[in-house]
Amino acid sequence: MTNVIDQEKIEELFEAIVTDFEEWCGRANIREDRVIEFQDGLIAEEGRKYIKVIKTDGNQNTVWGFIVNVEDDKKFKYGDILMAAGYNAPARNKARGNLFTGYSIQWTGPRYL
Repeated sequence: MTNVIDQEKIEELFEAIVTDFEEWCGRANIREDRVIEFQDGLIAEEGRKYIKVIKTDGNQNTVWGFIVNVEDDKKFKYGDILMAAGYNAPARNKARGNLFTGYSIQWTGPRYL
């Protein structure tokens, strides 16, 4: 069964990603307009089983991570956050958190194990 994760949960994740980016920018002396560009470049693209979170910087797209968007996955729970193994596939070794129960992320992607 496929669901659609509430847009509010996606927005909360995006806010956490941008907050981490802002903190990093403060330490690296990056201009404030760069934060706005970063925020505007976050995209959630829904697929059959996952929501792919993409960071767009100019004409370059990178995958931030994936969110499990089905309830019948054999290994992961609905809302689990996964690292990217590549542009089109998540790393299915372990969830890095869950949209509904908590997570620890960085602006560069879900935290490593």
